[in-house]
Amino acid sequence: MIPFDFDYYKPESMDEAFKYYQDLLDNNKKPLYYGGGTEIISMARVGGIGFDSVIDLKGIPECSQLEVSGGKFRIGAAQTLTNIAEYNAYPLLSKTIKRIADHTIQGKITIGGNLAGTIKYREAALPLMISDSTLQVMTRSGLAELPFSKAFNGKLQLKKGEFLVSILIGENDLSHPYNHVKRTKQEKIDYPLITMVASKHNKAIKTAITGYGDHPIILSERIMNHKLYNMEQKIKKIINLVHSDCKGDLSGSRDYREFVLENMLQDMFHNFEKIG
Repeated sequence: MIPFDFDYYKPESMDEAFKYYQDLLDNNKKPLYYGGGTEIISMARVGGIGFDSVIDLKGIPECSQLEVSGGKFRIGAAQTLTNIAEYNAYPLLSKTIKRIADHTIQGKITIGGNLAGTIKYREAALPLMISDSTLQVMTRSGLAELPFSKAFNGKLQLKKGEFLVSILIGENDLSHPYNHVKRTKQEKIDYPLITMVASKHNKAIKTAITGYGDHPIILSERIMNHKLYNMEQKIKKIINLVHSDCKGDLSGSRDYREFVLENMLQDMFHNFEKIG
């Protein structure tokens, strides 16, 4: 339970939610948007966050959509990881989010919360970083559609009062051959030492990792697909390029993370070689 009182609002439209937020700010309130609430509740219990008003986005149809239509896989920001994984329109995303938390917690975490939260790993972002993805964001000017690479740079780049409505993924990207590997210090379900996702289309590989540094990283496509480098040269150049991003912590030192990434890349290249 949250150990303090707050006002609760459940709007039924994007405009209504945005207006609630602005009106509350104008009245010197401290509002926040709410989806699954797992991180908000945890932080509120230990005094890590302060608010007096909650705007629940789950009543907004666009925030709860989950369908493939119009050439896009449409995921509302308030959809839980469990629902997305079970729908399984994008197998790489499904596999990635199944490893984020145990099954009980997956049913509470929303994809919007994973992308917008303070936990740096943001594993759900990885498949979106290597696919034709756009974000629908509610802004002061109305609903805006932004390329994922523009709206997400390590974390969601939203202005005060804006909120993520939905994620759109190009239907052509949903079925590409893929690779997903998550390495943890001990448990299968834990924060990642490194999580890596990759996809291959028209003989070109795209790869993204998290856990390696302070935020998710896209690995160089130019090096990854360079025709004059062999596998060992590609891996060495990639490791050198992201060396400054690598961070050591209790889960593993910088040297160990580089060693793990090297082995993950070797396995990925070998796996993709098998499919041509």
